[in-house]
Amino acid sequence: MTTELRFLLNDQEVRLSAVRASDTLLGYLREERRLTGTKEGCAEGDCGACTVLVGRLGRDGLIYEPVNACIRFLASLHGQHVVTIEYLKAPDGGLHPVQRAMVDHHASQCGFCTPGIVMSLCGLWMTQPDASDAQIEQALQGNLCRCTGYAPIIRAAQAVGREGGQSDDLLQGERDRVTGLLRDMQGRRIELNRDGQRAIIPADTDDLAEILAQTPDARLVAGATDVGLWVTKQMRNISPAVFIGHLMKEISETETEIRLGAGVTYSEAAPVISSHFPAAREYWNRIGGWQVRNMGTIGANIANGSPIGDTPPLLIALGARLILRHGMTRREIALHDFFIDYGKQDLRTGEFVEQVVIPTCPQARIAAYKISKRSDSDISAVAAGFCIALEDGRIADARIAFGGMAATPKRASHAEAALTGQPFSADSFAAAADALADDFQPLTDWRASAEYRLTVATNLFRRFWLEQSGTDQPVRLPLAMEERA
Repeated sequence: MTTELRFLLNDQEVRLSAVRASDTLLGYLREERRLTGTKEGCAEGDCGACTVLVGRLGRDGLIYEPVNACIRFLASLHGQHVVTIEYLKAPDGGLHPVQRAMVDHHASQCGFCTPGIVMSLCGLWMTQPDASDAQIEQALQGNLCRCTGYAPIIRAAQAVGREGGQSDDLLQGERDRVTGLLRDMQGRRIELNRDGQRAIIPADTDDLAEILAQTPDARLVAGATDVGLWVTKQMRNISPAVFIGHLMKEISETETEIRLGAGVTYSEAAPVISSHFPAAREYWNRIGGWQVRNMGTIGANIANGSPIGDTPPLLIALGARLILRHGMTRREIALHDFFIDYGKQDLRTGEFVEQVVIPTCPQARIAAYKISKRSDSDISAVAAGFCIALEDGRIADARIAFGGMAATPKRASHAEAALTGQPFSADSFAAAADALADDFQPLTDWRASAEYRLTVATNLFRRFWLEQSGTDQPVRLPLAMEERA
């Protein structure tokens, strides 16, 4: 064990012992290091003005991802490389190619949001040099610009993508050195304290189990896309906090199931989800913005128990199971049984979600839907997952789950029963939609009224039928630029 937090900040190694559980990366950059190019806009991970790149050692080596510094806790950065706007430059010391493209295409007016946009586009430029228009739009989901408008920003991204030059990038040239430094920081438990606020970083998953056995009231913090707001908006004390975003990253695939470690982020899971469930690709890419998908984890989204969490409706419909761990003891539970009531999950003291197991459902017809006020980077008013298995033209099995319709993510059992054994037809789905009123009595809140939620949910049955029946009738508006062309 050690009491020293270590990470790289641009070209310097940082060593800190006095760190609060609630200290954010944005606060440290601006207040302690005077790196004020990283801006505070919303302080909740929505606007992207605070975007920085964080490099970490993944399964494929060192990877850099845009993240929201405003809700990224300082303690979560152990053994990682933080890159701010001040560190970007061209090989000759001038403007970085992304910065130059933003200037050349007049992609900045007031400039407040520009550093965050540059960091997001830099992350895209590094990983997708030939990015399509749809990928550019996706990379900018988590960046809001009030005055410039997005057309010149997209033109800048298109231009810098065509020009290339990634092999001469500063971060590429120092990759081996950074990798060696980060590896040297791994492998020990870190315990930090400042003003009585404790932060603990486990060495590995076994160490996490031991910590929770000793400190069962500790707050687990993974991607902090929700817990971050507890601090920045509600001023809550989260100590003692155990930071686990670097743990449980395993992904395994067989013909019958996928196993995702609870610490797998949305971005890390995206290729696997897209490969096995192509119909869910668009849904998955609408979870938050790119920065949120790089931070948020599958296990934490489930363990949080929110009725509007994005992953549970789809995963419940797919028949997912959880592996829960306490010490060295594990138990397995169906995901739909994990949610008991609002804010209450089947999670015992000292227990944590270790793994999510998803059947591949190769013969089923699958769909996932998200209804929100904004297309991108918004919270669901209603989310739904459909998994329908057919046999000889009849519905042999139906699994349908909704979020935003009850106190927990929940299966539509009456609608499922109305479908099971029935012909695969418009009338069968209409009957199932009618049965939905027996499954849910949704609430009215600022996202949607109860009447709207129920109407939308019933309409999704018709949409599923139209999509699956092969009709030429349009059922949705195109979201991405390439689809609109």
